[in-house]
Amino acid sequence: MITKSRGRLAAAPAAARRQGWYGIFGKRLFDISFSLLVLVFFAPVYLCIALGIALTSPGPVFFIQNRVGRDGRIFHCIKFRTMVVNADLMLEELLSSDPACRAEFESNFKLKTDPRITFIGRWLRVTSLDEFPQFWNVLVGDMSVVGPRPLVQPELPKYGAAVAQVLRVRPGITGMWQVSGRNDIPYALRVKIDTNYARSHTFAMDLGIILRTIGVVLFPRGAY
Repeated sequence: MITKSRGRLAAAPAAARRQGWYGIFGKRLFDISFSLLVLVFFAPVYLCIALGIALTSPGPVFFIQNRVGRDGRIFHCIKFRTMVVNADLMLEELLSSDPACRAEFESNFKLKTDPRITFIGRWLRVTSLDEFPQFWNVLVGDMSVVGPRPLVQPELPKYGAAVAQVLRVRPGITGMWQVSGRNDIPYALRVKIDTNYARSHTFAMDLGIILRTIGVVLFPRGAY
């Protein structure tokens, strides 16, 4: 059972974390090195995206949302803003007036045709560049470069008993779900993918996912 306490979601007692050099310290060392490299090397890209958002849509450049991290800790997940500033109000009105949209959102927590997304935001989502600021989350230890999807609290019941396994590792910017079809994958399969990763990830697996992510960014599918 999962309960909220002092800004955290306290997960049920879990088995010991995966052992070995990668599980103990290698993954975190890789995350720090990789995120620093991306933040420094792609700084001009960050600046161009920020300017594009600021010039084409009123509102802040970044969107910050509470997500559930390792051991149920709540953290602020950072993204480039891809929606209009009154997105929450628009969603509430849309779901109350359109049963089909409500059913789609309740099933996937996403809308394939979302009127809240800005022009530049749609491009950022398709290319996954909206998630670039999350390398800061990786650097400070909230996330990992590779891991399960970072969940919002309403999604936790959909994971059932598997949620304890998934919350044993840091969520990732990319992961097996992202390189296997993303939103085209049924939700139940997403849960299975995240659970399998949390149970059996290795350095070779993470490296393979990162290489496949490059192809997903260049030739996107299932992203919206």
